[in-house]
Amino acid sequence: MHPTFSKNERLHEFRLIRTLFAEGRVFSIPPLRVTWMRFKEQSGPLFQIMISVPKAIHRKSTDRNIIKRRIREAYRLNKSILPNEGSTTVSQISFCITYTSKDILTYRAIQDKIILLLRRLKEECEKDF
Repeated sequence: MHPTFSKNERLHEFRLIRTLFAEGRVFSIPPLRVTWMRFKEQSGPLFQIMISVPKAIHRKSTDRNIIKRRIREAYRLNKSILPNEGSTTVSQISFCITYTSKDILTYRAIQDKIILLLRRLKEECEKDF
């Protein structure tokens, strides 16, 4: 995987998001909560991601934006942890990362959590297959 985060890697289709939150599996690595789901073969990228920082927790949009930027950058640089197209255990997987803490963590702390999160997601995907 290239260290990019293109538009087609973003989860934005309302139908998929609704299905993800209705039927998806959840695990947590505080301050991040991941809701993920394996979808049947569809066109598009292997992984689609959505990043959410609730307005109820962080009222200022600048705070929400800085957290989302940090998560996005940490994901972009470390998404090579996830299986690639050559793996036999891969189908399309969509997931949402929700930031649940009232504190704004540093980039380094968020990156460490994202690495743990991606390793756990990889294990869950392989176990589920």
